[in-house]
Amino acid sequence: MEHLIIRNYRNTDAPALSQLFRDVYADHYVQPHVYLPNLIKQNHADRYWHSLVAVSGERLLGHAALLREQDSTCAELALSVVHPDSRGMNIATRLGQQLLIHAQALGCRAVTIKQVTQHPYTQRMACHLGFHNTGLLPDYVPSPFGSATPESVVLGYREIDEYRRPLPDLAWPDSCADLMRHLCGVFGTQTRTARWQGAPIQLEHHANRYDMLLKNLNGGLLEQLRHLPDQWLISIRLQLSRHFADDHLRLTAIGFVFTGLAPAEGTNEGWLALFHRGLRKCALTLHCPHAQHLHEDIQRQIA
Repeated sequence: MEHLIIRNYRNTDAPALSQLFRDVYADHYVQPHVYLPNLIKQNHADRYWHSLVAVSGERLLGHAALLREQDSTCAELALSVVHPDSRGMNIATRLGQQLLIHAQALGCRAVTIKQVTQHPYTQRMACHLGFHNTGLLPDYVPSPFGSATPESVVLGYREIDEYRRPLPDLAWPDSCADLMRHLCGVFGTQTRTARWQGAPIQLEHHANRYDMLLKNLNGGLLEQLRHLPDQWLISIRLQLSRHFADDHLRLTAIGFVFTGLAPAEGTNEGWLALFHRGLRKCALTLHCPHAQHLHEDIQRQIA
């Protein structure tokens, strides 16, 4: 193999990049844009994708990107793919290292990563790159590997350039106290309340689940959540606040399970508490002991 080069994406790479995703994932990759080279070009022109590629001679062997909405202070490290002939060369890790440097140049305060759970490689890479796992997204997307069961995801978070996103200083419920104390030790705590921008209730439908983003939880809304269709897989992201213990108790009482934290998106600050209802039972072996313990707690609650 010729010398491997890591470089910026060029529009002429789009057809080869699309073919690389087909070679690795066939028709199962969860982001449909990768199957249309023109959409790959458009996402870069719109400055939503910021990609690096790994090439050897004329062959494109690897790719990873930062996904960043305009004006957002947080980007996602995503779309990592490496040709099967080139595995074992740390290509994904090398791409990730360079993109974390690029995130700083873009003015990002943090980077997230969604790690698949069917194999440990993405999880090991995220750990090597300095990500801390904050939560699980169970049954999150259709399997990119062609499996009939959906793929669960480990959510990782990494601060950039000494930026801090502390958690509120709270007394945590016993059922999640170990995880929350660990995350407080990693990210620190504060007494002030994080600011919120945007609508207080948002609902979207993605693949097999319904995603809700909530600023707060009141009695009327709780009763409406209770009466949503039983067959819905519901994913709630609720602003983490001083009411968390009460929110946790009330959501648990109507069948929701706490699955960790996610950073607030866009220009919002603070953290979101993750709750899910309608999960399937499954066995996972995760690289991170904190994520493994959280998964086992979730399975015990839904058993």
